[in-house]
Amino acid sequence: MESTKKNYQQIQLGHGSGGLMTRELLDANIFKIFSNPFLDQKHDGAIINIDGPMAISTDSFVVSPIFFKGGNIGELAVNGTINDIAMCGAMPKYLTLSFIVEEGLPMKQFQDIITSIKKTADACKVQVVTGDTKVVERGKGDQIFINTTGVGAVHSKAQISSEAVKNGDKIIVNGFLAQHGMAIMSEREGLEFESAIVSDTTHLHFLVRDLLDKFGEKIHLFRDPTRGGLASVLSEIATDINKGIVLEEKAIPLEKQVAAACEILGLDPLYVANEGVMVVIVDAAIEEDVLTLMRKDPKGTNAASIGTFTSEHPAKVVMRSNLGGKRIVSPLLGEQLPRIC
Repeated sequence: MESTKKNYQQIQLGHGSGGLMTRELLDANIFKIFSNPFLDQKHDGAIINIDGPMAISTDSFVVSPIFFKGGNIGELAVNGTINDIAMCGAMPKYLTLSFIVEEGLPMKQFQDIITSIKKTADACKVQVVTGDTKVVERGKGDQIFINTTGVGAVHSKAQISSEAVKNGDKIIVNGFLAQHGMAIMSEREGLEFESAIVSDTTHLHFLVRDLLDKFGEKIHLFRDPTRGGLASVLSEIATDINKGIVLEEKAIPLEKQVAAACEILGLDPLYVANEGVMVVIVDAAIEEDVLTLMRKDPKGTNAASIGTFTSEHPAKVVMRSNLGGKRIVSPLLGEQLPRIC
C-alpha cells in the first residue's frame, strides 16, 4: 500500500481518501503541529468548556494568490475568523480548521501554510481543536481552500449592538484602509511601487479587549470592513438603524502607495477589502480617550476619527470631500475584487 512515508512532494488524491495516506498526512502535519488535549483525541469533534455567553463564527478563505506580501491564506484564515469573533465583543479561544486541497499542491506549500496557521494561532492564544481535510482532483479546485470556525466567550462588559448606536456617536478606524486588497491586486497585476504594499492581515481581539476593559458599554459597535470595504459596512449600518452618517474625507487614513495603486487601477479605497482594520462606534464623550488608547497599541498607531452619526439624511452615508463638496457613499454593487480573502 502506498504511503506518504515515501516523502511525497505533492498532495495526491489518496491524501483525501480517509485511509492510511490521509492518516499519515494528518499525523505528520495537523496532529503533530497543533497537538493539544482536544485534538489529540483524534475525534470528529471536540468537547470544550466555556462559561457564560459565547460567540461563534465560521468563514471560508479562497484568496488568490495563496501567498502574498504580508501573509498567506493560512494566516489570513486564522486572523479573519478571530476578528469576526472579536467584533462580537468576544475573546476567541478555540478554532476548527478544514482544508479542501487540490491534487498537485506542493507539499512544501501545504506545510508552510500549516506552520503559519500554528504561529498565528499561538500568537492569538487560541487552540485548533478539530477539523477536516479533503482532496479534489487536479483542475477541480484552486490549490487550497480553508474553512475555519471560531468560538469565544463574550467580554463581561460588552454590550455590542447596532441598537445602541445613537446620533452623535463617533466612527473610529484603527489604521490605514485598503492595504490588503491592494496588496493582492498589485501582486496579481504585477505593479511595482517605491515601497511594497503589504497586506494588513492581523488579529485585533487584544485591542478589542483593552477597549472593552476601559470603556465597556460606551463602545456601541465593532465591525470589520473586509469584502466591500468601509463604504459597504457603513452603508449597511446606516440602513439597518435608519440613521445618517457624515464622513470626513480628509480624516480617512490612507497610505500614499495604496492611494497611488487605487488610482492606477481605478478603484475607490472605500470599497477595497481590509483584513486588519476595524470600525469602532463610540459615545462622543469618549472619542479622544479611545483614540489615545488605540494609538498606544501597535495595531492602532494610525487610528482616526472619520465620521459621525446624524439625524439628517437617514439611512444614507454622505462624504464631505477635501474640496468641501458632498457625495453619497453607496454600498458596493457586485464583486469589485474577487478572491480577495
